[in-house]
Order: sequence, then structure tokens, then C-alpha cells
Amino acid sequence: MYKKDFNSILAFMKKLLLTLILLVGFMARGQKINAVMLEQIPLKTPEENFIGYDALGAFYRLEQQTLIKQNGSQIWQYKNPQLGKISRIDLMNPLKIVVFFETQNTVALLDAQLNETQKINFNEKIPDVLPTAIGLASGNRLWLYNSLTQKLGLYDYTQNKCLALGTTLTSAPKNYATDFNYFFWSNASGEVNRCDVYGKMDNLGRLPENEQFVWTGTQSIILQTGHDLYWYDFTDNKRLFIEIDKKSFKKFTYKDQILSIFTDQGITNYKINLP
Repeated sequence: MYKKDFNSILAFMKKLLLTLILLVGFMARGQKINAVMLEQIPLKTPEENFIGYDALGAFYRLEQQTLIKQNGSQIWQYKNPQLGKISRIDLMNPLKIVVFFETQNTVALLDAQLNETQKINFNEKIPDVLPTAIGLASGNRLWLYNSLTQKLGLYDYTQNKCLALGTTLTSAPKNYATDFNYFFWSNASGEVNRCDVYGKMDNLGRLPENEQFVWTGTQSIILQTGHDLYWYDFTDNKRLFIEIDKKSFKKFTYKDQILSIFTDQGITNYKINLP
């Protein structure tokens, strides 16, 4: 008798749990962000070569370690084979593009025509700095994570000075993004943090389960779960479904309310208004 009652209760709990899961999924889709398709761009090169757009709408891609910028019919190129493989490209300021060559411990700053305006070799400038993360900050400075000290810092490339920020990190940044005032990162444990230019650090919580994600602001991301995209806010753990007409895609990027989806056919750009 007791075994029968226990099995009945267990079956009821399983049904209740399934109902709750379906309800949460329904509610997530019920609150959604509409994406308005702007354009479809065929790709002649693999989608992994695409870097992104800058604030002025120029298109960037990387082919055989050559950075290519295209704006309409105008095309510019930058390459420096002596510095080896390009690890990261920061397009936040199209007048001051940051190109990071991690294996050579070097950063190149480029102007709007991809001319190299400054080359920073940390081996020569500041030997006790070994950055594994680089991004543009405000006031002629670069964000960096110094793997030797395990600290974030700001490097002033006009005065050749590096200011360490905050405390020693227990785990190195795995996925990171920067803007003029903040450095955002997640670590291997899924913890999400941010640091401002004054060294104030905030723990935003844990990263939801995802296949890939991009940062969209000081406390939010767009993440992929299965074939779906969601906007997620760490402040109140709010999740909104982003409705697009693509059933499958390889990767996506986001910048200035433009969501770019990559498929085998090319790039589809959508306009979305995030909360």
C-alpha cells in the first residue's frame, strides 16, 4: 500500500515538474523581442572570417591574417606578417582600431584607413606585463588582463604606464568584452563579472547554459540555447525570446541594435530594440 502511494506521488511530481518546465518555456516565448530583417548579404568567404561592423557601418573580415575593411566600394587592408597571428580585433572606435597579436605580446593601433599609427610591444615597453586580454578604454588607454599578476589593468599608451585595478582574479577571463568604461568577463566556472575604470568590481551572477553568447551592455547578453536566441539580463535574471526567421545558424554578433546571423548562405542583419 505504501509503495503504491509512493509511486503515485512520484508520478504526480514528475507530471508537475514537466508542466512547470513547459510553462516556463511558454512564458519565455510569450515575452519576446521582435527582430526586423534589414538585409541579407551573401558571403564569398567562410563566416568565421567575419569580424563585425563598426559604428559607421563598415564591414570587416579577416583572411589569411589580413584585416580587410569594406565600406561600399571602398576597400582597405592591413597585415603585418612579422607579428604573426592576429588574436583579437577591437572595432569600438573606427578611428582607433585595436589589433592584438598575443603570441608576440604586441598591440597595433590603426586609423580609419587601416594605417598603423602605433605599435606597442609590451616586451620592450613594460616587460612585467603579459596580456592575454586587450580592449580599448577611455582616455588613450587600453584594458588588459596581465597573466603574470592575474590582475586587470589600464595601460596608458601615451605615457607608457600601466595601472593595476582591483584584486587578483581567482580565474582568468575566458570570454570577455570591453567598452570605454567597463571590462566584462566570464571565467571557466561560469561566473560573470565586470570592472569599471576606477577598479570597482561587481559579480553579476552565473552564466546561463548556452552554446554561445555575446555581450550587449553593462549587465546583459544575447545567448543561444538550441536553435533559439534569448536576451538575458543578469540584474533580475530576466530572459526574453528573440524571434528570428532562421531555423539554424552558425554564429551571431550584435552591435548598436543590429543582430547579425550567419548561415551557409550568408549574413542576415536584423534590427532589434533591447530593453
